[in-house]
Amino acid sequence: MKPVSSRFRFRPSGLARLPLAAPGMRIGLYGGSFNPAHAGHRHVSLMALRRLGLDRVWWIVTPGNPLKDPGELATTPMRVAEAKRVARDPRIDVTAFEEEIGARYTVDTLAYLKRRYPGVRFVWIMGADNLAGFHRWRGWRRIARMMPIAVIDRPGWTLKAFHSRSGAALSSKRIGESDAFALPGLRPPAWVFLHGPRSHLSSTKLRQMRRTSPLGGR
Repeated sequence: MKPVSSRFRFRPSGLARLPLAAPGMRIGLYGGSFNPAHAGHRHVSLMALRRLGLDRVWWIVTPGNPLKDPGELATTPMRVAEAKRVARDPRIDVTAFEEEIGARYTVDTLAYLKRRYPGVRFVWIMGADNLAGFHRWRGWRRIARMMPIAVIDRPGWTLKAFHSRSGAALSSKRIGESDAFALPGLRPPAWVFLHGPRSHLSSTKLRQMRRTSPLGGR
């Protein structure tokens, strides 16, 4: 196992607590605030498991999104507990290791995982809305060179994703949906856009509904 960058903080063992991973496994990484987790997240994960032939999907519950207002962010333990309740599939693991190692940006998180598990075939999973704004992420080009990416279609974002700065920059590296199963084994940059049944759920809408609920969000 290669040494992990010293810019991360560690437990006494020197390693963060992570879900099961072994050389040769095909693991999808689905990061986000999960504030709260909902059936749409599960829908995306099940589609990725099936279409990409993944062994597992990790829901990486982040300490917070640098591009979003942290004002409405629930505590990490609350979001993890809700995510575990929603996931309801033994192939979906929920982890908050980013907080444990002190990673703030996705590029750092993925670098950590690549160095810790060089034999695992990781795939980064994100929605079409994320691809549309991908160019605003720190080190987005490096992320694309680090591991294959699966983009899941979302209502109202299909064309915006393809016509975005990042979508255009990566257009030549896109593979056809019929080849999606091969994605985890491809050398990055490589990505696929997966169409299919789309979920209209969003964490933002759920928070708004809870605020206006007669029960006060309980």
